[in-house]
This record gives sequence, C-alpha cells and structure tokens, in this order.
Amino acid sequence: MSATPPKNWFKPTVWAALVWNLLGVIAFIIQMMMTPEMISKLPLDQQAAYSNIPIWSTIAFAIAVLGGTLGCLFLLAKNSLAAPTFTLSLGAILIQQYYNFVVINSIELLGASAVFMPIFVIIIAVALLYLSIKAKQQGWLQ
Repeated sequence: MSATPPKNWFKPTVWAALVWNLLGVIAFIIQMMMTPEMISKLPLDQQAAYSNIPIWSTIAFAIAVLGGTLGCLFLLAKNSLAAPTFTLSLGAILIQQYYNFVVINSIELLGASAVFMPIFVIIIAVALLYLSIKAKQQGWLQ
C-alpha cells in the first residue's frame, strides 16, 4: 500500500492523547509516592484499598500508562509498533480494572462516580488502538 500523508487532525489528536497518557504516568507516580501518612488521611475504606494493592495490579497500572505513552510516541514517529503497544496497554488497563471492580469493588468503596473515569480510560484506550490500526492501514505508519 502506498503511503498517504496523515489527515490534518492526526498529529493534534495524538499530541492530546500523549498529554492524556502523561497525566496517567503522573497519577501512577503519585500513587507510588503515597506514604502511610498520606494514606492514613483517606477515608477508612480507601485506606484499605490503597494499603493492600497487590503487585500485579501495580504492574498492570505501570504497563497501562507507560504503554499508552509509548504508543503515542510510536504514532508520532510513524512507527507501526503503535498498535501492539496499545494492545498491551489496553490489556493492562483491563487487568487493573478487574482489581478495581472485582477484587476491591470500587463502586461500593467510592460510589457510582468511580465508574466514569475507568470507562473513559477504556474508551480512550480502545480509540487509540483503533486509530493505530487505521493509521497502519492508511499507510501513515511504517
């Protein structure tokens, strides 16, 4: 397939997605830096959730945000590794959300509002995976 130039919206969209994913990296760093004193100031239910996060959920969080960030960088570099990287990131997001919704039942801990951000994260991850696949099909990536 011959390469066609990306549409005008492609780069601004990917830059916005990169900022989004960098915010995820910041959220991960903040979670990793939470001290017992910081956790003790949270409501009791949330204290239990933050004090006992299993390593597999933490690893999934790291893979999710770093994978999303790297996937965006691959898109900006027009590299076809974007799609497999976004696939890995999405898989990690789903593992992390399993912990949040099944293991600790975050809806019970935090209320129905705890559903909106995770759903938004999943929608964006799926959209970025779709974009990377379409970009490859359009010849925007090599």
